[in-house]
Amino acid sequence: PSRTFHGSNRLLTSQIVSHYESINQGEKEVPEYFNFASDVLDKWTQLEKEGRKPANPAFWWVNDKGEEVKWSFEELGSLSKKTANVLSEACGLQRGDRIVAILPRVPEWWLLNVACMRAGIIFFPGTSQLTAKDILYRLQASKAKCIVTNDTLAPAVESVLSGTQFLKSKLIVGQGSRDGWLNFKELL
Repeated sequence: PSRTFHGSNRLLTSQIVSHYESINQGEKEVPEYFNFASDVLDKWTQLEKEGRKPANPAFWWVNDKGEEVKWSFEELGSLSKKTANVLSEACGLQRGDRIVAILPRVPEWWLLNVACMRAGIIFFPGTSQLTAKDILYRLQASKAKCIVTNDTLAPAVESVLSGTQFLKSKLIVGQGSRDGWLNFKELL
């Protein structure tokens, strides 16, 4: 049994609990490796393409001005693959490398999150309320090779760059360009 929510079938909480109980009791095998991007997102994309899953948004973002971004599973999957390519090619990141993202919850935040899962990159989120001292601490403690932020927070990052030894690339999410920074939207 399932309930309908905006035309799609969603698992009831009892079904989800039942699934995990069956894993705990050894009735279902836990995969050795699990990757949300390929094991869930890509599978839902395929189901959507085959018409076995209704075409509901995988991602729907609305800001305080009423602007919307709405992506299907296929669009989210494709954009996350492109983002993973930006991280591996333009930023030179590899599986196990770390990235610090200090952004408000804009669509790019979620793209980076899924792309990092897809590529095996360790994602460290940070609130946009961090001070320069907080940013420096996170960069040093995480040994991040890349930082992603916006135009507003870039000056705080720049003020602490001399104290970072592992940082190799800086991505900016925004419309303009900034010396020494890669522009995420242009690379995407």
